[in-house]
Amino acid sequence: MPLGPVMLDLEGTALTQRERRLLCHPQVGGVLLFTRNYDSPEQLRELVREIHALRDPHLLVAVDHEGGRVQRFREGFTHLPPMARLGALYDRDPVRARRVTRLLGWLMAAELRSLGVDFSFAPVLDLGRGVSGVIGDRAFHRAPEAVADLGQQWVNGMRAAGMEAVGKHFPGHGGVRADSHLELPVDERPLESILHGDLQPFERLAANGIAGIMPAHVVYTHADPLPAGFSRHWLQQVLRRRLNFRGAVFSDDLSMAAAAQLGDYGQRARRALAAGCDMVLVCNHPQGAEQALQALEGYDDPVAMARLARMHGRGTLTPEALHADAHWQQAVTACRALGGEEGNLEMPV
Repeated sequence: MPLGPVMLDLEGTALTQRERRLLCHPQVGGVLLFTRNYDSPEQLRELVREIHALRDPHLLVAVDHEGGRVQRFREGFTHLPPMARLGALYDRDPVRARRVTRLLGWLMAAELRSLGVDFSFAPVLDLGRGVSGVIGDRAFHRAPEAVADLGQQWVNGMRAAGMEAVGKHFPGHGGVRADSHLELPVDERPLESILHGDLQPFERLAANGIAGIMPAHVVYTHADPLPAGFSRHWLQQVLRRRLNFRGAVFSDDLSMAAAAQLGDYGQRARRALAAGCDMVLVCNHPQGAEQALQALEGYDDPVAMARLARMHGRGTLTPEALHADAHWQQAVTACRALGGEEGNLEMPV
């Protein structure tokens, strides 16, 4: 059964019978894990194994595991620092910052892959303009060239560990104060400011073959009255044509308040896919998930499914072998030198 276009979430640390049935629905293609789904490395490995065993090819299993405030799994994992610390290092020593960023991208991906997780929704490619609280220190830097440089190193590290990356939030969430989880942000800056600033990291990583992109639930008034994730202008004209992006496009969570104006969950899902998304996320709202699946009965896009298939993880070390590996020990040392940060934003991506 090919991958469907909907990514769902789970209630707890083990699959329920209802979830087993739901994940076999032909329009489901993936599962997004949250902190509530994690108890221990052993439990996570078994949960992922059960999810993967349900389908062939197996469902994609993803997580928000950026570091800093947004790291879903803590106990048993290296605590990654917020990306802004890598940006601060970049200002002092760009050569070392590139090397450490690649190491930490590898570390994040290798630890997840050792337990079977296919990919993380990372890195954040928004500019740290000091405007957006929800982005804040999740951003590498305020300068587009620094974000592009460090973002590429993070992607290189992930890929070396057998994991593809998803850059977010296209074309840039750093210029608005509003939090799209709570309201619809509107960016009224001139289009040229966005194209020649915020867009640049996405352009560079698209040119270098990043496998996934997540658009922002943000309206850019000088381009389109629709949020970017529902906009053919942003997803077709800019991302596909101008940036020549060939990977998979994942919607941000359709349960976020910023998506509410697009209709019920079925309408949101159809509109996001029609605009150019390959997979839509519906989390923390079981009724909404059911609506989306019903609305997409019979939906089929072989090109999108081929793009999504690239997101499957490749190869893995067991946790025991990983922890004995000198590269892992080097990466953990580099991480500790920067200082991991406690805390977790339990929110969609």
